[in-house]
Amino acid sequence: MPGHVSTASVVKRHGDIVQVKVPLPFPLRWVNSYLIPGRSGWTLIDPGLRTEAAEAVWDAALAELGIVCSQIERIVLTHHHPDHYGLTGWFQQRSGAPVLLSRTGLEQARCLWGAGQPMTEQLLALFREHGLPPELCEPMREHMDGFVPSVSPQPDVTVLEAGDPVLLGDDAYVPILTPGHAAGHLCFYRAETGVLFCGDHVLPQISPNVSYLPGGIDENPLASYLRSLREIGALEVRIAFPGHREPFPHVAQRAQELIGHHEERLEGMRRLLDQPKTAYEVCRLTFGDRLSLHQLRFALSETIAHLIWLRDAGQAEQVYDGDVVYYKQ
Repeated sequence: MPGHVSTASVVKRHGDIVQVKVPLPFPLRWVNSYLIPGRSGWTLIDPGLRTEAAEAVWDAALAELGIVCSQIERIVLTHHHPDHYGLTGWFQQRSGAPVLLSRTGLEQARCLWGAGQPMTEQLLALFREHGLPPELCEPMREHMDGFVPSVSPQPDVTVLEAGDPVLLGDDAYVPILTPGHAAGHLCFYRAETGVLFCGDHVLPQISPNVSYLPGGIDENPLASYLRSLREIGALEVRIAFPGHREPFPHVAQRAQELIGHHEERLEGMRRLLDQPKTAYEVCRLTFGDRLSLHQLRFALSETIAHLIWLRDAGQAEQVYDGDVVYYKQ
């Protein structure tokens, strides 16, 4: 079991809002969770991935803050990705608090980690179609299935609709649908104070992954992402609380930087299509050959998302050779 956990580097106060840095076993290193006080209890946003280290950090953080789990009155999720969603069932069992998530996020969580995990087979079929070598298919399956313990137990979810105000602490915030990084992703905005909880939609310093997933969820996630970046960039934001890195003020500037990043990435991929290539080949040329399996999964899904954008914009053509998809100018 983990020993004593120092909270000096993982708990930060921003006025009444408490940031808790929950450790992650991948290069991102931590995910930000937030605690917001209210008269009748605390709101918890995005509790993190379930690991022994994360549980130990939470036990120490709550002890330092003088909070017992029964004082958590609601658990709110920006999106369903495991590094945000994983501890929700653990916290719900300890607190009895409702878990609020978008309808699409709930559907995705069930598809990814529910009975039979149907997304595993769908995603493997997609990757094979886009050129993933056969010898990587079984390791990829094991990698995907390996997340199940880190999101268990599954919470009982209350659906949160975009546009319907939700209390975070004592203040009403508007959930804004911001798809792209995740289908059903929500940002939470309070115009009166200029405070935005932006999940992984807009991150300082790093670019959120934008992946294509099968199943008719979002047929052009990069187009959705660029559109919702412009929407969030138009808000008057004093301070944004992101899922990774530190809170920051310059949301409009950062949104424009991310749009520019993806425009450059699209042009770079388009130039690679002078000869027909699979998404896997474009992925390796773009992101390199030293990716872990975890990194490859997201890099390949992001490559597919960019190639679909180019196809739909008339800048690339999609052709089949047997069961394999190629893209060309």
